[in-house]
Amino acid sequence: MAGFWSIESGEIRFGKDGRWYSDDEWIENPRIALLFSRHLLQREDGSWWIVMGDERAEVVIEDTPWVVVRVDGSPAAGFTLALNDGSSEPLDAGSLSLAPDHVLYSHAKEGRHRIRFLRAPQMELLAHADEDAGAYFLPGPGAERWPLRSAEVH
Repeated sequence: MAGFWSIESGEIRFGKDGRWYSDDEWIENPRIALLFSRHLLQREDGSWWIVMGDERAEVVIEDTPWVVVRVDGSPAAGFTLALNDGSSEPLDAGSLSLAPDHVLYSHAKEGRHRIRFLRAPQMELLAHADEDAGAYFLPGPGAERWPLRSAEVH
């Protein structure tokens, strides 16, 4: 029943796994999860809220407010990221970073927010990466190469 009732019914959490939870129960309905992702708002104090009409609920964000669910494109054409809120945008390759736990991050939403790659899209993108003297790079259009830097742990 998670996510069926009003958003004010309990603790709502967005997990590292890219899933929404209500009182630690996975919200299985993809339309409710999409609705929550599309109505996510960060307040000036840094807190995250779902705001839909008159309903408001504070949200716990485990890692990042949005995740990459699909990668399209190629090194020659550039890459486009599909996010869990249904939006898509070009990869900001200059912001790519790899955390010590081997999770890939970038920035989205006009560079304002850090985003986490889910496992499958991360593998799709990293399949294009090259190694050079122990460092990893993602090739881009022409002769461009973007380094995969170490991510800060949050």
